[in-house]
Amino acid sequence: MIFDEMEFGAYDRAEHKAHKAYELYEEGKMAQALEALDAALEINPANASWHFNKGLTLDAIGRFDEAVREYEAALQFDPEDLEILNCLAVDYTRRGLYDLAIETFEYIEQLDPDFEPSYCNRIIAYAEMGKHELAEQMFYLAQQIKPDCALCYYNIGNSLFARGQAGQAVRCWLRTAELEPAHPQINYRIAQAYWSDGDLERSREYFLAELRLNPGDIEVIVDFGVLLLELGDVESAKEKFNRAIELRPGFAPALFYLGEVAFNSGEYERAVELFEEALERDNKLLGPSLRLAQYALGQGRVEQARGYLMYELRLEPESAEVLVSMGSMFLELGEMSYATHCLLRAVDIDGGCADAYYYLGIISAAQRMYDDAVRFFGHCLEVDGGHIRALRDSALVWLLVGRVDLARRNATKGLRLAPADRQLQAVSWAVRALGLRRRLGRWGVRLCPGFVVCLLAFLWRFFGRVLRRRGGLVNRR
Repeated sequence: MIFDEMEFGAYDRAEHKAHKAYELYEEGKMAQALEALDAALEINPANASWHFNKGLTLDAIGRFDEAVREYEAALQFDPEDLEILNCLAVDYTRRGLYDLAIETFEYIEQLDPDFEPSYCNRIIAYAEMGKHELAEQMFYLAQQIKPDCALCYYNIGNSLFARGQAGQAVRCWLRTAELEPAHPQINYRIAQAYWSDGDLERSREYFLAELRLNPGDIEVIVDFGVLLLELGDVESAKEKFNRAIELRPGFAPALFYLGEVAFNSGEYERAVELFEEALERDNKLLGPSLRLAQYALGQGRVEQARGYLMYELRLEPESAEVLVSMGSMFLELGEMSYATHCLLRAVDIDGGCADAYYYLGIISAAQRMYDDAVRFFGHCLEVDGGHIRALRDSALVWLLVGRVDLARRNATKGLRLAPADRQLQAVSWAVRALGLRRRLGRWGVRLCPGFVVCLLAFLWRFFGRVLRRRGGLVNRR
């Protein structure tokens, strides 16, 4: 009898701990909630609900690996619990374990085809896998069960945004906001979509709405600052970046953007200090090394510039604009292989990046691979028919391979767009000179045999100067 009473007392204490953990969780005291759940599980480790609650608590503080272990432990005692399976699949998605996530969602569907979260949460898994058609299928299946699910509209909005369909994403996220006004960061997502779609004023409106709800969200504050820079409101942008640093001293992205403001204002020494501090705070932050490389190159510190560029390259930037900037700087440093790598990567990311094709044309011409050069210049002009440098330099290459007609076409178009361009004028003169030689040859008039050699030598020296030009460096957003 005494033994039974002792056992009952222990399990009663465990229940009390578990209940206390729930209250602490609701109050947002996650560390104390975990302590209470650990105490309960130490007494009764076979309670699936407590493992599940511990998983939810770990999710709330972003410790997803540990949460997965708790959900898996809970399933040992209740293997067909739909809520546990759903949370586990969501965390598999968060960790990038997409095959396991899809397998778990499909198992839920087998257990209960009407369990809407198994479709709703699969939307984001498929979206992150790049399987957007399957994401849409999951959205329509979920709609048949729960047509007014705010999370479904949010998730399919993410899929649409990832595909560059910002306008449709906005409509989905507006529906989420209508169904669930307090949905986490929904105004922020709408602001991002309007920004991407070019509606900067509407974007500003939703940034302000988000900050009214969550004034201390540093990610939103910094992004809003960047938008304000695009709107030309530099002072307000600086205020936002400084606010972020007040909330989180040494916050690297805010330091970087304050450096951008100083750099664009010509305060180069201050900018360098801020870029270096940002890099010291977060050595994996994209941007500071690129700006430091640009500054060093402008100061003639070639080796230092090369070192910063190599560091930025190891961070694997995913912006086509940044990669084109890096490619142009590597080209100026004579690092053709690294320049080519950056530019080809930029084309992979954005097939409509005219400058990437242009610089690839320059590299090919410098290596006397003229067929490749005119092909890359041609791609550049397909994207941007008014690209003056591509018109000029492709005309030069056509001259070097003897196609005066094509050289004349591109030089004429270029001069029509930029009649004051002195380099285009020089190419146009060369086109006329070679055309004159051909006409005189047809009439039986002979010129000095060295005429063509001298003309081509002039062109090549001119082209060498083109190659030594610094490429136009693109500001990083």
